[in-house]
Amino acid sequence: MAKPKEIIRPEDITTCESTQQMIAKARRDGVELFFDRAEAVKPCPIGASSACCKHCSMGPCRISPSDPYKHVGVCGANIDTIAARNFGRMVAAGTAAHTDHGMAMLDLFRGVIEGTVIDFEIKDHLKLFEVAESLEIETKGREVKEVAIDVYRELEKTYTQVDGEIPLVKRVPQKTLESWRKEGIVPRGAMREIMEMMHRTAMGVDQDYENITKQISRTALADGWGGSMVSTDISDILFGTPVPVEVTVDMGVLKEDQVNIIVHGHEPILLEAMIISAAAPSIKEMARETGAKGINLVGMCCSGLDVLSRHGIPHAGNFSSTEAALVTGAVDAMTVDVQCIKQDLHKVAGCYDTVFVTTNYRAKIEGAMHIELDEHDPMNCTDQIIIKAIMRYKNRGQKIEIPARTAKGVHGFSHEYIKYMLGGSFRGGYEPLNDNIINGRIRGVAGVVGCTNPRSKQDFSHVELVKELIKNDILVVQTGCSQMALAKAGLTTPGASALAGPGLAEVCETVGIPPILGLGACVDNSRILMAVSEMVKTGGLGESIADLPVAGCAPEWMSEKAIAIGQYFVASGVYTVFGHTFPITQQTNFQELLFNGLEEKGFGKWGFADSPQEMARLMITHIDKKRRELGIDKARERVLMDMSDRRSLAANE
Repeated sequence: MAKPKEIIRPEDITTCESTQQMIAKARRDGVELFFDRAEAVKPCPIGASSACCKHCSMGPCRISPSDPYKHVGVCGANIDTIAARNFGRMVAAGTAAHTDHGMAMLDLFRGVIEGTVIDFEIKDHLKLFEVAESLEIETKGREVKEVAIDVYRELEKTYTQVDGEIPLVKRVPQKTLESWRKEGIVPRGAMREIMEMMHRTAMGVDQDYENITKQISRTALADGWGGSMVSTDISDILFGTPVPVEVTVDMGVLKEDQVNIIVHGHEPILLEAMIISAAAPSIKEMARETGAKGINLVGMCCSGLDVLSRHGIPHAGNFSSTEAALVTGAVDAMTVDVQCIKQDLHKVAGCYDTVFVTTNYRAKIEGAMHIELDEHDPMNCTDQIIIKAIMRYKNRGQKIEIPARTAKGVHGFSHEYIKYMLGGSFRGGYEPLNDNIINGRIRGVAGVVGCTNPRSKQDFSHVELVKELIKNDILVVQTGCSQMALAKAGLTTPGASALAGPGLAEVCETVGIPPILGLGACVDNSRILMAVSEMVKTGGLGESIADLPVAGCAPEWMSEKAIAIGQYFVASGVYTVFGHTFPITQQTNFQELLFNGLEEKGFGKWGFADSPQEMARLMITHIDKKRRELGIDKARERVLMDMSDRRSLAANE
């Protein structure tokens, strides 16, 4: 008789108590979630090690990860060529995602300038003029529209330019830019770099892993210093640059007596339009007539982080919780646009009679309702969705079970606000940050970003890693699903300074900030690039980004976008650690190049660890090495979180 399959306990799947509760409910309801599929569908060990090539019909060819140089593919490609090609294609796909997102924002910007889009406007004139000046566009004595037209024309080159250097490299520290020019990796235009990356990784083209890696870096840089940065800048110009705001998060933000609408995805246009529709008197009255106390807009994933930072809209959770939120039965509609949308959301929504709507022409789901959002008339789409949600509220037949847990935190720390917060309106700048790094109160800065992944215990690595870092006086900046993991854990309030080391705590208490700064969506990693560039330009911490005592980590990375992000940070000069797995065969020349060789060329390097404690150790060791090289090191030990720290955290939650 076969042994019955052991069911994994929800508390072993996720540290998010709300998600645990909904996993248990889904099992009672007979509804499959992606956690169940992750258990049923095991990862291919050869594919996970990037030892499989399927770029032509002579294969797929599989190389043994345990003896990678014993065999080659049918065409003769060895493990280094195969791994570099696979890695390059992941970078190309991730860069394409962010670049297409950025281009959509730029198209919207053009429509606003030309007057064909009338529902949005330029809200942040100061940001527009700052962007113009960074592009060396004259602003003095000119009208807003004139400046905006020139900004549009210049930023368009980010995508379409076939030669030269993308416009925003003007923001890159000079020594870092010189290293890019020396290696021939300054991006020309995103379309050209992605196209060339795909061509060079086709069968029979580029078969030198070092040469492939140069194009990998150039493609990734077209993302970080191109598509992503353009998206962030244009979003700020059109919708406002974020400033700190207190926000409530976790599934307890859903309300049984209101029409709950979750907006999930990545482009802010949909949720910004939804905010306008939900505020219309006729829509509000329609909701009241059904007995609802109001319309409760809730964000999820990165589009939620965009409006969380700008408008204080509550946020229900990160990528791994998107299905679980539907299990509450309280979601009257979930609407999505692009990126990180699970196809099974449509099926789970159907189990609870939740209206599920796709809105972007790029991203339909088989069988799902599609109401296309046209930026020239966005409320035609969002009005329809809200009306459908109201009707679902009126006819709710499901038993509602909303987790009670919520947490409050402070979010919205844009690069511009960090400058203001450190020095005020007239003396804004990064001098206080650099000074406190030099005097040792702050050991260094870490970016902890990225996804959640069902191959890992949801949120665990993010939270444990960040607690280790702040305990060791390392200021943490965050974006994406990682930011929401820490927000749910109650670590995005100034009170979290109680868990920081004495130096970092002193600085945070003086300035009035948490030791963990949430910067927004995953596309807003460009804010981190701006911050490290400003640290270099401020002085005292070296001449390039590679000199800084900084490090980055994506503990539970999931998508190809994460690989592109990691590579543009590495190419920019940042030591970047990934967790739970890494798409490369160990002990190969290509791995050695990524993990050591790039640093020898003046860039950053990759790292890997499968536990948050080891991630923290690697990052702290690197930061200490950079402090020694700068001559600002002081003898100090790594401090580990102890039980009193954990009890203090529990008391603060």
